[in-house]
Amino acid sequence: MSKTSKSNTQVVDIDQVTARPQPMPPPKLRRRPGMILGAAAAVAVGAIVTGWAWLATTDTQDVLVARHTIERGSLIEADDIKRIQISADPALEALPGSSYGDVIGKKAGLDIAAGALLTEEATTSSPMPPDGMSVVGLALATSHSPAVNLRTGDRVRVVVTPAEGAEAPAGTPEFTEAEVVAARADDTSGMFLVDVLVPYADAPVLASRAASGNVGIVLDPEAP
Repeated sequence: MSKTSKSNTQVVDIDQVTARPQPMPPPKLRRRPGMILGAAAAVAVGAIVTGWAWLATTDTQDVLVARHTIERGSLIEADDIKRIQISADPALEALPGSSYGDVIGKKAGLDIAAGALLTEEATTSSPMPPDGMSVVGLALATSHSPAVNLRTGDRVRVVVTPAEGAEAPAGTPEFTEAEVVAARADDTSGMFLVDVLVPYADAPVLASRAASGNVGIVLDPEAP
């Protein structure tokens, strides 16, 4: 009897052998609305700050300021003022830096504090003395002048003080209204030197009395 052998043949599916696993798709990122708004706000703030910084450095103007205090009536010299750059402000009426040369040689029309901007009102080119007025120099003893420092522009009365036992000449005014032009102490003589602006007609009498030392000064309040 012949035997028949059966071969154990295994059938393999080629598609299953060659097939590769497909990669998993990446997870979808969730965008949080709060983070998006925060990022947008940060960008907006950054743009505003950058714009402000750009304007601050580009929108400037060249102006004049006082290096130190300049008293009213004082002659403005080159070392009294300087040019600086400041942020432009239409409300400011400061003199431009280009007027530096024009300001030198003028007089201060008012007291100018150190660091203050110079304006048109701060300077004047009016002659000294003006028409109808005269400048008289006084040398006063400390007992004939106020203890406070007199400043340019102060309103004063120059009072005639006859010598002891004498009377003032007839017709001599009791006092003369005046304006201080300059004032300083003389360390050599110990006197207080004051230049005052007075009416032209009063100047001769006042000068003659001042020469004898028989005058005093009274400081009056500023006009309202």
